Order: sequence, then C-alpha cells, then structure tokens
Amino acid sequence: MRSGRNQVAAMTQAEKTEPENGREKEKEQRGVKRPIVPAAIPEPLQEHIQSDYVIVIHPGSSTLRIGRATDTHPAAIPHVIARRHKQPGQTYSCDKWLLRDGLNKPESNEQRQNGLKMVDQAIWSKKMSNGTRRIPAVPEQARAYNKQMRPAILDHDSGVKWTNTSHNEEYFVGEEALFVNPADRYDIHYPIRRGQLNIHGGPGGSVTAVLTDLEVIWSHVIQKFLEIQLKDLKYYRCILLIPDIYNRQHVKEMVNMILMKIGFSGVIVHQESVCAVYGSGLTSACVVDVGDQKTSICCVEDGISHRNTRLCLAYGGADVTRCFFWLMQRAGFPYRECQLTNTLDCLLLQQLKETYTHLDQDICGLQDHEFQVRHPDSPALLYQMRLGDEKLQAPMALFYPATFGIVGQKMTHLQHRSQGDPEDPHDEHYLLATQSKQDQSSKASADRKGMPKPSMYDDVRSQGMDPERGHMMESELGPSQADGMGHSNDGEETSASLFSRKTMVSQFEGKALGLDKAILHSIDCCSKSRTHQHLLCPHYDCAIGYRRLYTIQ
Repeated sequence: MRSGRNQVAAMTQAEKTEPENGREKEKEQRGVKRPIVPAAIPEPLQEHIQSDYVIVIHPGSSTLRIGRATDTHPAAIPHVIARRHKQPGQTYSCDKWLLRDGLNKPESNEQRQNGLKMVDQAIWSKKMSNGTRRIPAVPEQARAYNKQMRPAILDHDSGVKWTNTSHNEEYFVGEEALFVNPADRYDIHYPIRRGQLNIHGGPGGSVTAVLTDLEVIWSHVIQKFLEIQLKDLKYYRCILLIPDIYNRQHVKEMVNMILMKIGFSGVIVHQESVCAVYGSGLTSACVVDVGDQKTSICCVEDGISHRNTRLCLAYGGADVTRCFFWLMQRAGFPYRECQLTNTLDCLLLQQLKETYTHLDQDICGLQDHEFQVRHPDSPALLYQMRLGDEKLQAPMALFYPATFGIVGQKMTHLQHRSQGDPEDPHDEHYLLATQSKQDQSSKASADRKGMPKPSMYDDVRSQGMDPERGHMMESELGPSQADGMGHSNDGEETSASLFSRKTMVSQFEGKALGLDKAILHSIDCCSKSRTHQHLLCPHYDCAIGYRRLYTIQ
C-alpha cells in the first residue's frame, strides 16, 4: 500500500511539472526570454604595499627627518647644503640662521625692553607650587660675577676639525656643510625657511636653485643614511609632509621633483598636523608645532584639518635662541667673542638653549653653570657663568613675542588663496566660473542666513578698526582656501566668517600674536560648537599640542 501511494504521488508531481515546462517553451516561442544573470566580475587584485618600501620625508627649516615607515625613529640631519663656488673670486654667501629682518630698527630695543617687562610681570604673578611668590633674581649680581670669569684651557687641541675640502667636492650636506671653513670657497644654503621654499634675490635663491638643493640633499641622505640606491627608488613610494599653511605651487614643484628627478614610483602629500594626530592615536586635537623658524597652530577633527583654524606665527625656536643670547649678554655672558654671524657660535647657543632654558616656576634664584667652546684650529675652552631668571624669560617670550624685538614684519599668516594653475584646466577658478546660477543663488541665500558666532577678535567697533582695512586683505587672503589638501566638511566659508578672519589678521598684522592667544583663537574658529567645547576642556586630546609646545627646536 505504501509503495502504491508513492507511485501515485510521483505521477501527480510529474503531471504538475509537464504543464509548467510547456508554458516556458511557449514563452520562448513567443519571444519572451528568461532574465540573463550577469556573470560574476572578479574584483581587481589590489597591490600589497610593504611598509619597508615606503619612505617618509619631513622637510623642516633646520632639520630634515627622513626614514622608512617602519622605522621607530627617523634620521635627523641638518637641512643645509654647502656648494662650491663656480668661479674663482666669487663672493662668499651664507643664508641667515639666527639673524632675520626687522631686528635692527630704531624701535627694536624699546620693544624688546617692554616685552621683557611683561614677561617679568607674568612670572611674578604666578605662585610656585608651595604657594609662595618667586623671588626675582637681580641681574646685576650675575653680571658682576660673569665679568670676572676667564676661560680655562682644557686642551690645546679642541678635537673638532673643518670639513675636508681638498678633493674639491661639488657639495656637502648636513653637518659636513656646517663645518666647512668659510675660507674654502663654499656657499651655505638652507633650502627651506619658515616652512616655505627659501626664495630670495641673492645667490641660490631662485625656485630652480632651491629645488636642485632639495634634490641633492634628499638623494644624498637616502643613499647614505637609508642605504638605498637611487636606481632602486622605482620600487619605493614616498610620503611627503607639508606644513598646514603652504604654497600650492611649491608643493606641486616638490612632487614633480620627487617623481621625475629623484625617481620614486609614487608620492602622497599629507599635512603635518593630521599626521601628528594620527600618529598619536587621537581623533581630535589642537596641534601646536613650535619649529625652528615658525609656529603653526591647527585644530584637527576626525582626520580633517579645519581651514579656519590654521595660523602660522613667524617665530620659533631660533628666535628663542637669539633672545636667550641677548638675555645672557645682559647678564655678562663670559664668551664675549660669540657672534650670531658665526655658524659654530649659533650651534653653541642652540645647545645652551636646549640645555638650560625651562618653563618650571619652581626653579628660581642664581645658579652656576659651565659650558665648553670647541672650535677648529683652537684650544678647548671651559667657561663658567651664573644665570637667574634668564633661563625662564627666554621661552616665555613665545607668549610675549614683543621680547624678540622684531619690528615691521608680518608675524601672522593664514592660508593664501590659490592664484590658479595654467597647467590645470580644472582648478578652482574654472570650477567657480562654470558653476550654475542655481548653485550660486543657493549659496548666496545660505550666506545671508548664516550668522557666525562672534569670535574673541571679531568685535571691530571695540577695537576701533577701519572696515576698509579688512577689505584690503581680501586680495591677499582670498575668500577661500580651496587649495588646501584636506577639505573640511563644514561647508563653504560664509562672507561673515571671512570678514572675521580678515579682521583678525588685519588687527595683528603689524605685531606678533602671543602663542596662548593664537591657540585660543584657533579653537574659537572651530565651526562646530561640540568641537569647540571639546578642545577647550582639559581633555587628553589636547596633550599633543602642549607636549610639542615645550619641545622647542
């Protein structure tokens, strides 16, 4: 019985399938075809990039940091080159290091003294950790002691030698360039100054000459320190770090040089602040980078560098070194032959700054120190000196930059508007010209509706500013920063916020902005209120800025 039921069920199933097959055949005869399922397209194989074949280049004003992406610490080399004279009798040329324009003005000394008074007032107003006031050290006591000091001869041979130029090498790089004898017919050039290409009207100051110096320095360092032959760079890729505020044309020239001249197979450009935040494992931070020639400030959120928060202050560690030298001279610096035009003396002053300057309020009173002077073809000398608050006053000048005595120089910079690139048919000017009228009208209405929050520097009436003064800055600053590598997601900049930025820069164009005020302004320019409150609170995300703040190069 069971087998009979199974047979009946099988026959019934067969009878059902026969009409279905007949209908499908009838549809095919009528021209109705079954849907064709597309064949699976294999995903393209992504090339695996090994970290050992990625070179990171961070060109600074005084130091070049370069290394593989897997290296714990990069190689740090003085970013300088010495080039042999092309013709006999050529005038010796050496780029300035600690010296700069605006120091020898009639108002420089008065401004320096006024800035020092503000520094002393700030130091005295803050109590020490035990709750007591600092006892200011009397400079006259240190001066009377230091003027009596005479150097002691440690050795008749200092052990320091000039760079050997007997083979008439065309160039020297790094420390070898710093120790080239000025009488050996070599010019000293720093290809980058204050974060930008060192373009000037003197010898070696053209764009072509500066790019050639960069190519020679980087190629030499890659071969000597990384032990990579130039012919093998076709297997390597490069990560180039650029400042937060940069020149788009300069970046383009450096990228072309990396690809076409040095020979990397690929290159990617990143901003310093974004890489610093990413490398520290953070998502949001106010990055304060105190370099040798400049100080840059920028707020980063979720890997985006907010364009309105970028500030570049035209002072840095070199200005602190020069200020420390001036303060030591007031205290009777015993090494009286020290000159800012001598490269070896500048190296000594930088070493003294890194050794003795601090920001510790608990260290007060006069203290004795000693240092050595070792120059080629000279005996090794030992000096003793007594210093007081000079060690604290020098780095405090970052917050009161009038102490640097710089007059008549523009000290605050924003991102410049791109002037367009004739080789790029789709630059921002082309996109703006081809923008539809509907988009322009919608953007105009959004500008009328958008009323930004007043910034701490935006009250023009309270400052007595001339509104036309801000209008004069438009041609220089421009209404946008579309040439930024990292575009923010906060929408287009409104006309009101543009006026705020122009007003701030106009206000501080003729004088330096203190580091603390610059940080507050950068945070205050964050478009999102959540980000603004997040960066102002004492959170660990701000640690990157303050950690770097006290590491003055």
